[in-house]
Amino acid sequence: MFDDIRPHLVELRKRLAISSASLFVMFFAMFYFYQPILEWMIEPLNIALNEVGKKSVHAADGMVTTSQVGGAFFVALKVSFFAAIVTALPIILSQIWLFVAPGLYANEKKMVIPFIFGGTLMFLVGVLFAYYIVTPFGFDFLITFGSFRFTPLINIEDYVGFFSKIMFGFGLSFELPVFAYFLALVGLIDDRMMISFFKYAIIIIFIIAALLTPPDVLTQLLMAGPLIILYGLSILIVKMVNPADPLEEEDEKEEKKENDDGE
Repeated sequence: MFDDIRPHLVELRKRLAISSASLFVMFFAMFYFYQPILEWMIEPLNIALNEVGKKSVHAADGMVTTSQVGGAFFVALKVSFFAAIVTALPIILSQIWLFVAPGLYANEKKMVIPFIFGGTLMFLVGVLFAYYIVTPFGFDFLITFGSFRFTPLINIEDYVGFFSKIMFGFGLSFELPVFAYFLALVGLIDDRMMISFFKYAIIIIFIIAALLTPPDVLTQLLMAGPLIILYGLSILIVKMVNPADPLEEEDEKEEKKENDDGE
């Protein structure tokens, strides 16, 4: 049994090594540009602090701080790692494809470029949606709440980790239509399967939104809402790529009807 899976383990190790190497290279490349990237990351926070500062005396003194001696250095590392994952994403996706490619048909193997391009594009769309839509509402709410009594002093180390978590959460969530398309392409799912799983998907979506977003209902809805829409879009995509067999669907309906009558 081990001899059967050994080639797959060797191939997996190769793909992981290439992905790790690409992250390593991109990390050092992005470290050189970490300052403008950091400015981009904290811009929504600065805007929220300025807006709230107009409404509250305490919030007017709000600022971004660090509580560690080497805080600025560790922030630079976090920022560089965040940027490295984003820039290395096409290589990581290509390695995922190359790992599963041996099990695909010749016509399916040709879809490598759409997979890489589509996966990268949807991840960036998710990140931009989170940056321009979600974080302004979320940060404004979280900083405004209690600002009449407390002065907001935002720890930069915590903020960068918090920001990265939201960006990655939305980026990965927006990959759903891409992965649904390719899973349907290889015949692993069809539209009937996705429709029947929808009620469970709703629960999973809200759990994911609660884990990946700030603890406020507004931000969680801003994540769950698009995810539900993306799931619906994925159903339509799967229906076009690998529709369920109508005959099998009729058989299932008849079987269900017979069971109901028997009861």
